[in-house]
This record gives sequence, C-alpha cells and structure tokens, in this order.
Amino acid sequence: MKSILSRIAIGSFVLIFCFGCSQSAFALTVHDTSSLDWKLWGYRPNVWRMNFNFDSLSGTWAEIQGIDATVPGSVRNALKDAGIIPDWNVGLNYTASEWVENRHWLFCAKIPDEWVPENKENVAVQCLGLDYKGYLMLNGKEVGYFNNAFIPYNFNIGEFLKETNNTLVFVFECPPENLAQIGWTSKIKDWKPRFNYGWDWVPRIVQTGIWDKVQLVVNTEQNAIIEDVRLVAEADRDTDSGDLKINLSFNKLPLKSKVKISLAMQDGEVVKEETITATQSVQNINWSQLKIIRWYPNGSGEQPLYHLNISLLGETGKVVQQVNRNIGFRHIEWQPCEGAVPHAEPWLCSINGHPVFLQGVNWTPIRPNFADLKEEDYRKLLSIYKDLGLNIIRVWGGGFPEKEWLYDICDEMGILIWQDFPLSSSGLDNYPPEGAEEIYTMSKILNHYVSRLHHHASLLLWCAGNELYEKGDIAPVDDQHPLINAMKKQIVALDPTRKFVPGCPSGPNIYADWSNFGSGDNWDVHGPWKMPFRDENQNMDDVHEFWEQNDALFHSEAGVPGAMSAEMIRKYAGDYAPLPADFSNPLWRTVNWWTDWKQYHKFRDKQVPESLENYVEWSQQRQTEGLSIALDNSKKRFPKCGGFIIWMGHDCYPCPINTSIIDFEGNLKPSALEISKIWRKD
Repeated sequence: MKSILSRIAIGSFVLIFCFGCSQSAFALTVHDTSSLDWKLWGYRPNVWRMNFNFDSLSGTWAEIQGIDATVPGSVRNALKDAGIIPDWNVGLNYTASEWVENRHWLFCAKIPDEWVPENKENVAVQCLGLDYKGYLMLNGKEVGYFNNAFIPYNFNIGEFLKETNNTLVFVFECPPENLAQIGWTSKIKDWKPRFNYGWDWVPRIVQTGIWDKVQLVVNTEQNAIIEDVRLVAEADRDTDSGDLKINLSFNKLPLKSKVKISLAMQDGEVVKEETITATQSVQNINWSQLKIIRWYPNGSGEQPLYHLNISLLGETGKVVQQVNRNIGFRHIEWQPCEGAVPHAEPWLCSINGHPVFLQGVNWTPIRPNFADLKEEDYRKLLSIYKDLGLNIIRVWGGGFPEKEWLYDICDEMGILIWQDFPLSSSGLDNYPPEGAEEIYTMSKILNHYVSRLHHHASLLLWCAGNELYEKGDIAPVDDQHPLINAMKKQIVALDPTRKFVPGCPSGPNIYADWSNFGSGDNWDVHGPWKMPFRDENQNMDDVHEFWEQNDALFHSEAGVPGAMSAEMIRKYAGDYAPLPADFSNPLWRTVNWWTDWKQYHKFRDKQVPESLENYVEWSQQRQTEGLSIALDNSKKRFPKCGGFIIWMGHDCYPCPINTSIIDFEGNLKPSALEISKIWRKD
C-alpha cells in the first residue's frame, strides 16, 4: 500500500493537527522532539561529509564538538551558553561571532526506540521553522533539503528507519552572504529574515538554527487525516449573533469516517455540537445564527474567545485526530475616511459597527536569535503594550512569520494585527522581484501564512510587504506588479473577508509633506522619522504646523528617535566610552541613522554641564514632545485619519538611540508614558 505520508513533498506543507505528545488514544501520534538530548557540532564547510559518524554522533575533526543545544534554538545561543562566544549585546562583541556564519552546523539527537512503530511506512518529521538551508539526515542518509525559513517542511522518514538506534541530524549550511537593509529588493532570491543582516536598529547578527517546533508524526492505522482547516467566524454587525463556516480538507476520501465538531465558551459551556459523516475529500459545515458575544479590540470592549474542537473518528469510532482552535466573532468593515477623495482606499476601520482609531506600534522581532524566545517573552511585552492602551501592531516584513504565541496572546488581549508578508525595501532598489520562480515561492509562503493564521480574531489585514516602490521610487507599488497581483488574487481566493494592501505605504504618495498637503493623494503614508523642521533653526512651531496640516488618511510608520537610559547605555557599552555620542565613537556607529549629537550641542541648555545623563534627558524629552504632537494631532483628525502606528515599538538590541519607545530590556522610555495618555483618550 502506498504510504499516505509519502506524497508530502519537501518544501510543501500538509497540516497535521494533533495536540499533546505520544497520546495512545489517537491513531495519529505526535512526539515533540524538544524533549530529546540535542547536541551541536560545528565544522568548516563540508568537512563533516568526510568525518562525522552518524551512528555514534561524533566527529574528531569538528571545531565545536557536541555542546548542549535546544530545539527550538539557535547556534549562537548554544555557543554563548557554552562560553565559546561572548554576549553579542555588549560593546562590539557581535563582530566577534561573525565567524559562526562561515561554518556548517549539525543539530543531532537520537530517536527513542519506543517512538518507532512496528509499521514504519507512515512516519514523518514535521519541521515548523528552519533557518535557513541544509539537509535532514536520518541514520546518515539524506532525507531531504530545506531552503526557506518562512515555510514548514515535512519529511517522510519511514524508509530510513531502523528497529533501534536511529539518529536524527539537521545539517545547516552557510547562510547567504548579505540580505541587509542596503541592497536590491528586485534581486531577492533567498527567503530568510533580512533584519539579521543589519538594519538601522540592529547590527549584523545572522541566526542559524531551528526556530520552531520539530515533531515526529506517526499514523499507525493509515487513516484518512485532515490536512487543512479553513474557518470563517463572522459576527452580526449590531447583535451578539454569529456565523461559522468550516472547511475541512482530507488527504484522501475519509471512507466510513465521522467528524465531531464542538464549539464552547472558555468556561466549557457548549454553544453547539454536531457529528457528521465525512464522505468527501472536502467537507463544508455552516453554522448560522449562533448565540455568541462579539470580540472587540483593546479599549473598545471585551475579547470573548470560543474553543472549537474538531475530532476525526475512524471506522471503529476511535479518535484518529483532533484539531483545536480558539476563535472570536467580530464584524469588520473598511469605510472611506471623512473628506477623502472618492477613489481613495478606505482607511477607516469599523468593528462591530463602531469606527475605531487604529493606534499602536510596528512590531519587529524581540531578539535577533528569535529561535530561543519563550512564551513568557511575548506575554511580557504584549502585556506592556496592552496596558499602555494600543489596539494594533504591524508585524513588519523584514522579520519572520512570528511564533504562534504572538497571535494567541493578541487574540486574548484584543490587539489587532497588520501582517506583512516577508518582503522589504533595500535602499538601492525597492522594486519587488517579478520572476516566475519568486512568484511561485511567494505563493507557497502566502499559502502557509494564511492557512496558519487566518482563524485568529486579531488578524486584521494582509500586506504584501514593507516599502515596496515602483522603479525610481516614484510611488508605492500597486497591484499591477506581477508578484503583487498574484498575491492579491491568492488572498481573494484563500481569505476573501480580509483587506489586502499592495504594500506599506500604499496609494499615490510615499510620504505626506509640505509639498503635497491638500492634494488628496496621501492615503497610507510613511514618515517622518525625525522632527519635521523646515530649516536648521529647528523651531517647534514647524512641528506643530506640519502635523496640523497633515491630511494623510493613515500613518503606518512615523517616529522620532530617543536615547535609551544612561544606565542602559553604560551597561552595554563594554570597553567603550559612552561619549561622545557621534560617529567618532564606534559604539554609536553601530546603528548610526539616529545619532543627534550635533543637534544636542547646538540646542542644549548651556547652563548644564555636558554629560551622558544630560544628553539622554534632552534626547528623550525631544522624542516625547515630537511623538506626542504627531499622535495627538492625528487622533484629533479621526475620522479623517484612520490610524497612526509608531515606528517602532521595542528594541531587539541595546541601541544607544533609536525610534523605539521600549528599550532592549523592556523598560519604557518617557515617550511611552505620554503616548499612553493619548492612546487612552476617547
């Protein structure tokens, strides 16, 4: 009999849902490999091919030999924990570990004998996030190749398994040489997070590792399984009534199978249950006029979530598989902003019949080594944002698709999500790639993003990417571009209830400024990221006037730089002197876009002696004033302006100065407290 898992292609994804580890009650068993004893080995490129023993998991020529590692986890963090490299956050230590990029790395573990079934035909290794490219080896034999950090991989390993003493090894090759902020978007062919290569808020700290779960999946009875679940939970605009559409896709005809579906409140009270006979490879279930309580964003109401359980029952009634989802019911409409030109994109978001000013921050990865993040890292930071009063984050396109924790917690906390796909500007060229291969690869990425995330109540809209412009940067790219057009069509087919925008910003203009106020062409715009002074005199009246005259329908990026505390600067300076805060100091050249030492010298209070504390106070006051003016004026224009998202929320690296409002350790800059007052105003 042909294996039902053998058709899973390397680089594609079939959703296999089963929660819990080694549950004998299910015919489909999932083992979480994070419990295994993982070791890390490091070689000069390809030397492992001549030397590494895959049976004993040893190699005498390895430069790094069998240090402890975690899965998920990064190479750099394992090396740091072993005392082999220094903390890259201190001084210029990040340069001391760039050699890590020029090695091949092996994550190695032994598979417990009890995990290996008698019938080995239907066993797969499911990898939810691999950064970035390499091979999966089982017992020294190549099972498959991976080369995309944004999609999961499933490898059928049945034919490679032995009765006992099986070894599992992920071999990571050297990452691409450069995907940094300055380059050519049109030439992008490597699908790996770009921020790791250096941006204006983080130096080059390139991650290699396993950034999400690795599971060993066993189907002991060769049952039909659910390989995809699509949900649409829609609330009535004005009443606590909702509809739920469920679409189940099976890997083969589910003969004599039944599906039990249950929707319950978080306290266990059942809203509706139904058991159906599954007779087709695609099964649709529609529930109408459910008695529910509507979900609202933070600051507008409560966030009731409902637990949806889908159990696939085999011929004998045994549970083969379970799918569990938390969902929320809400009604979203996009309406024209007041006074906008008739053909403008609608940027006024109405939720359950109530127009909402979208206010929040641009979300960038919490750490460069995001493979090592834990749920508490997300909950701590998102709790801070919730308490400050925001209602939206934009998951920026130069990062990664984020861990599931972010989306689950945003559902709980009422934080809406603007989700970028992984495309971003490059400075020298911001035009998206348009080749057939790139369009095909993006279609796989998009399909995974939608399949994985679409059920979340917090997910508000999809965006093709960050700062994608026409050739010559004359305007934001639109949906006539071949790649963007293909993405739009795919979103319409897969998730038609959500808004899709061709980029961030979008519309006729990239920026709103003195030259185009009143034109009607400022839809979703970016900037400014510094004070909008007219001249070198830096009169604050200019800042007030700029934001009072600004007529943009939406601001998806705008900010003002501000230094982190003097205590933090000294803590992470290492052997370098904190001052002067200019380009002559290597510490401040690390992320040099935001250095404002000259302005400090020109405009500071000369009665106060120059010091790090005095500079920080001046810089933070300037950020607080500038951001407050921008946000307050934009919110006062509501509903002429639909929202304002600050660039950026938090630091992933201890930048001496940046546009963030929360520093590397989660401390609030003074600007955050003032912004919170505006966010909390009706």
